Amino acid sequence: MDEAAPESGGRAAEAEAAAPATELSTGLSGAEAARRLAQYGPNAIEERRRHPVLRFLGYFWGPIPWMVEAAAILSALVRHWVDFFIILTLLVFNAAIGFWQEFKAANALEALKRGLALKARVLRDGRWQQIAARDLVPGDVVGLRLGDVVPADIRLVDGEYLSVDQSALTGESLPVAKKAGDDALSGSIVKQGEMVGVVTATGGQTFFGRTAKLVESAGATSHFQQAVLRIGNFLIVSSLILAAILVAVELYRGAPVLELLQFVLILIVASIPVAMPAVLSVTMALGALALSRERAIVTRLQSIEEMAGMDVLCSDKTGTLTQNRLTLGEPVLFAARDAQELYLAAALASKEENGDAIDLAVIAGLDDRAALAGWRRTGFTPFDPVSKRSEARVANARGETLLVTKGAPQVIAALGRLTGDDAARAEAAVEEFAARGYRALGVARSADGGASWQFLGLLSLFDPPRDTAAETIARAREHGVTVKMVTGDDVAIAREIAGRLGMGRNIEPATGLFGDDGNSVPPDVAERVAAADGFARVFPEHKYEIVRALQARGHIVGMTGDGVNDSPAIKQADVGIAVSGATDAARAAADLVLTRPGLSTIVNAIEEARRIFERMNSYAIYRINETIRAMIFIVLSLILFGIYPITAVMIILLAIFNDVAIMAIAYDNTPLQRRPVRWEMRRVMTVASVMGLTGTLGSIAMLLLARDVLALPLPQIQTYVFLKLMVAGHFALFVARARGRAWARPWPSPILLAAILGTDVAATLLAVHPMGLMAPIGWVDVGIIWAFALTNALITDTLKVATYRWLDARRGGGDRHSPTMAGPSRSG
Repeated sequence: MDEAAPESGGRAAEAEAAAPATELSTGLSGAEAARRLAQYGPNAIEERRRHPVLRFLGYFWGPIPWMVEAAAILSALVRHWVDFFIILTLLVFNAAIGFWQEFKAANALEALKRGLALKARVLRDGRWQQIAARDLVPGDVVGLRLGDVVPADIRLVDGEYLSVDQSALTGESLPVAKKAGDDALSGSIVKQGEMVGVVTATGGQTFFGRTAKLVESAGATSHFQQAVLRIGNFLIVSSLILAAILVAVELYRGAPVLELLQFVLILIVASIPVAMPAVLSVTMALGALALSRERAIVTRLQSIEEMAGMDVLCSDKTGTLTQNRLTLGEPVLFAARDAQELYLAAALASKEENGDAIDLAVIAGLDDRAALAGWRRTGFTPFDPVSKRSEARVANARGETLLVTKGAPQVIAALGRLTGDDAARAEAAVEEFAARGYRALGVARSADGGASWQFLGLLSLFDPPRDTAAETIARAREHGVTVKMVTGDDVAIAREIAGRLGMGRNIEPATGLFGDDGNSVPPDVAERVAAADGFARVFPEHKYEIVRALQARGHIVGMTGDGVNDSPAIKQADVGIAVSGATDAARAAADLVLTRPGLSTIVNAIEEARRIFERMNSYAIYRINETIRAMIFIVLSLILFGIYPITAVMIILLAIFNDVAIMAIAYDNTPLQRRPVRWEMRRVMTVASVMGLTGTLGSIAMLLLARDVLALPLPQIQTYVFLKLMVAGHFALFVARARGRAWARPWPSPILLAAILGTDVAATLLAVHPMGLMAPIGWVDVGIIWAFALTNALITDTLKVATYRWLDARRGGGDRHSPTMAGPSRSG
């Protein structure tokens, strides 16, 4: 991957950083710093900005907006201004929703910028001074001490040691000890020590900057957008073909051109799914509101549909599956009488005020912290990478003085002069801890001023899993979602935590998959990524490629995380999830932001997303069915019978009644699918086509009944057809919303029922009392039409069920109730 390797500017910066000794003692001159600033640019993340007005206007460009704009133009041409303004309102509404979602999600780079250090202590012109971090250049000599945010990538050159927390960058759960010759990464935080270093990379060339570039380049078109585009294309192409046939036949028959053109234009306007984007957007927006009650904030509406189809969830380990808090494991006792004696000695060799993660974990292991009060610290030597231990001199009220120490097991064992079986036992315990991914600490005590030491025992430390993590992973598996661990920690740690959580122990080191530089990608990497239970030694480039590899295998991928290092993969994933307590960068890149600790909210969100998907799927089938039913029926009536079965006014009324009622589908009750669901357009089109053609035959039968059996005049025939199309169309929605019989549970929601029956009653009253809009019919006629529409709906429902069974049989006997659908994978 290109971002993983330093560019030529980065190599030049490395050369500049190889400063002679004179520059290390005096720093760069002001003139040289200005020259390098002009050469390398500011120490900031560059962002290509696009004017907000241009971004907003972009939502009016593309196949779906063109379709709606064409409908508006056609309405204006035939002077139907009410339709024109309704369509225009829908167009602006969709653009506004999309623009707002993009505006919120596009804050990722801004959040990354805020993560950079604002000030830096730099040596220039022979004196230390504080400057803005954005003015740093390669070769600058920088001082780092406790609490500093590392302002650029820095090669450490002077000082004893530095303890750096880089968990937000690499995912490592513990602070990392640095010494002269090591690199400190931009954006990491100094926890202990003080050192001087030379800047090796700034801005976009830093590890942090390459992460920002990945965030900027990540992401792609969603399955939802692809589905809307395919449905829209199908409907508009079908409408245009049928309209062309109608025009050709009628012109051949000598129909008046102006009258024919007006009717065809109105028919096309009514057939184009002008309200489709609005209906789907409202459905997802209401779903997002429901998710917010589950403490999950949706930042990109389309991600709801992606979440319904998600079948792989890549979860960051530190802070997501684990508590990001060191905890003591089972100790191994030597001279200590019990665990509490061992813990007390270790706690006395710790300093709580330093905030060191290991010291805090040791002190937290005491059952009674009052035991510390019995001892007074008279001296303390903090841990450093050279001695590899900390030491304290303590005294009690009786005047007893002790030395206590804790540190690397081999160092403490050497102090205690372990030999024979004791040495072998200590070595075996350390190896067992290492195999389980635990960190081991030795503890010793001296009562004679350090002349001899008593080896008390070994402590084990680990970052424990969250209490609910195992249950959440099991629930996700029940919903057909595989959870894979992704961590910057070592393989042993990842394997231990994965085993505890029931995830499997097949942990792949990312460097073995992609190479150290992220460029060496073996040909079978996608297969190995798919087969793995998790990944260790992972850097941001690796996380990004893991997501892409899974997407290349046809998976819809979710990625959870909380740190800057997770941001590129979060943005690239089909569903990026920032967990509770995540950094601004992770939250800004995410599609879903959790505000409740743990992952249990994700499973709740998956369930809600699948209900939302069912509503959108029902609407898609219904809308395609309606276009087929109306267009084919009207064209066939003109060709076969030479009459307009409904008037232009009736077409407009149908469109308005349908669009008003169908908005209520956002509140419908839906079944919960137990497996991931995706758009399968062939399946949707097939079911909708069967329903539409059945409805077309029913409409022709109604026309013949009114004309040949009841011998009604044409105006009343048209009213018959209008009411039948209205009532039967809404009955078709009840048919479309269920894969089984239309009356199966869950039943339609009261809001949907009220909206549909309300518009049907309004249309019925209009047919009886038309106010000059159409020829009136009687209540007996109304009863005939409603009975006919109900019969037609029962027939349609029977054929729909048979169609689903046929499709399932062709697919290999899949679950009739499972809408799992193959679709193109979203990848960058």
